[in-house]
Amino acid sequence: MATVGERRNGIRTAFADWLTELGDLTVFALRVLFWLPRRPARGTLLPVFYSVGVSSVPVVAVTGLFIGMVLAVQAYAQFHAIGLATQLGGIVNASVVRELGPVLAATMLAGRVGSAMAAELATMRVTEQIDALSCLGSNPLHYLVVPRLLACVLLIPLLCVVADVTGIAGGALVTVRVFHVDAHFYWRNGQGYVDAWDIFTGMVKAMTFGAAISLIACYRGFHSDAGAEGVGRSATRSFVASFIAILVLDFFLALLLNGLRPLLWAHRTRAL
Repeated sequence: MATVGERRNGIRTAFADWLTELGDLTVFALRVLFWLPRRPARGTLLPVFYSVGVSSVPVVAVTGLFIGMVLAVQAYAQFHAIGLATQLGGIVNASVVRELGPVLAATMLAGRVGSAMAAELATMRVTEQIDALSCLGSNPLHYLVVPRLLACVLLIPLLCVVADVTGIAGGALVTVRVFHVDAHFYWRNGQGYVDAWDIFTGMVKAMTFGAAISLIACYRGFHSDAGAEGVGRSATRSFVASFIAILVLDFFLALLLNGLRPLLWAHRTRAL
């Protein structure tokens, strides 16, 4: 049995290791941002864009579709009981665009894209390909990380739009076709629940999540342990850390953007 002192020392050691790793990730991110303004190496951008963007469309579309369908099924019973079934359009659309679309799409991409990035870079680290790039005069961060960061930041918001559209379509399909809610009133009542600010909020969240996923995945790949076990551990840690980062960032972004909206609305009112 461990004593109280040993447990405290273990907690302190774990916390110190976590802080050290967070500092290393911050330094890694700053180094990547230093190379970001420079043009990516030829032939590195389009393959990553295809892998992150085009190949992820079916997964994100299916995820968004069933998000909307499940949300409509769960909410219908409560709204129908109080005679507000036609208001489901606003609830489903607002929930998908503001919150569920960006978060769940980013979570799916953290598992598909982030884990693949971490495993690929970890394999390159284990087989000394990253060291070979340095010997050939290429900076590994510029050659390997910058294209992946750009792909995630630029394409994950577009994939979020796909998830939003399919989510709204899935909610409408279940509500109108399965529960036989009048389509005219469904869309009319849901028309005023989503505005440009909600779409902007979703895009900001998606871009932030994309940056976090790419940086965490690349950091895990660059700092992989040796052997096949180290590669697998890097992919697993990448997904877990990305998922936690998505939830934490979502909380703080929601606080920031929800607090910013009344200020911008007040400023716009005074200007008018």
